[in-house]
Amino acid sequence: MTGFDLDPEAAAIAADRLARFGDRVNIILDSYASAGLYAGKHFKNFEYFDGILLDLGVSSMQVDRAEKGFSFLKEGPLDMRFSYKQSLTAFEIVNQADEQEIARILWEYGEERQSRRIAGAICKARQTAPIRTTTELAAVIASAVRPSGRNHPATRSFQALRIAVNDELMTIQNALPVLTKLLKPGGRLAVISFHSLEDRIVKNYFRLESTGCICPPKQMICTCGHKAALKLAPRQPIKASEAEILKNPRSRSAKLRVAEKIE
Repeated sequence: MTGFDLDPEAAAIAADRLARFGDRVNIILDSYASAGLYAGKHFKNFEYFDGILLDLGVSSMQVDRAEKGFSFLKEGPLDMRFSYKQSLTAFEIVNQADEQEIARILWEYGEERQSRRIAGAICKARQTAPIRTTTELAAVIASAVRPSGRNHPATRSFQALRIAVNDELMTIQNALPVLTKLLKPGGRLAVISFHSLEDRIVKNYFRLESTGCICPPKQMICTCGHKAALKLAPRQPIKASEAEILKNPRSRSAKLRVAEKIE
């Protein structure tokens, strides 16, 4: 078994828990998108995989650690990096990006309808002094928007900043074709996503790769040469049951999509 994680603490915990399996387990401190670089070189006794599971997004452990800067409920630095080897932080985006770029990030990655209002408030607030902590940023956002729904007004903005810092969506897009190639025929690729942007990428990729010809419908002769590499198993995403949500409220937004490699 091989596991990837960018967070040194998460990787260390996994290595400790799985130590009893000895050299049957490899824990690699890197992104899952780099799996293709390790195949045959760093994986012990590498063959192709029977199954690959991606658990996307931020973990509960990371959210609960204030020093990681992911949570607007606990005061911490505006960091939001999965790995400290990464250079870009949320602090840099919030305090150095122009108003238009901040609004774009909040809209594209957080689907925040009040993105322009929030971006304006951030740029105004940082004129006095840099916004340094998660709670400072959350307060600026809360003061700028009209409350809607049960979620904290900073929820979507924090999601957007985290995605931008870690380039999460591009990582998913780049990784899915690589991971598909690393599967044995009959092997399964399972992906757990926690918001619509992630799920949309996975859904569209699975749909494309489970389709044969992708030529325009009115084209009589196929010229694309595209062949299906996957089949959906099952066709619809799996969601947490009510019982599971009661035990683990954070599972309520999770969607599991699974596809099986054909050849």
